[in-house]
Amino acid sequence: MSAEQELLTKWRSLPQDKQEEVLDFVEFLRLKSSANKTPLGERLRQIRSKIVASGKHLLDEDEIEKELVSRRGGLQGREG
Repeated sequence: MSAEQELLTKWRSLPQDKQEEVLDFVEFLRLKSSANKTPLGERLRQIRSKIVASGKHLLDEDEIEKELVSRRGGLQGREG
């Protein structure tokens, strides 16, 4: 049995709500895959790779928020 046939057989054995969850997950994977292949996505990956290779520190979410606050003159964009 091919992987495609096996997947279809298993999918058909699921209740309708679970089949819909599988379809949603497949769509998520498809979009994630296609988003990673856009020219912008590829350029951002290249930039990130250069930063990592240079040894510079990548900002985490909190550090990004602090950077934004400082650039906005102390005005916060979100409650926190």
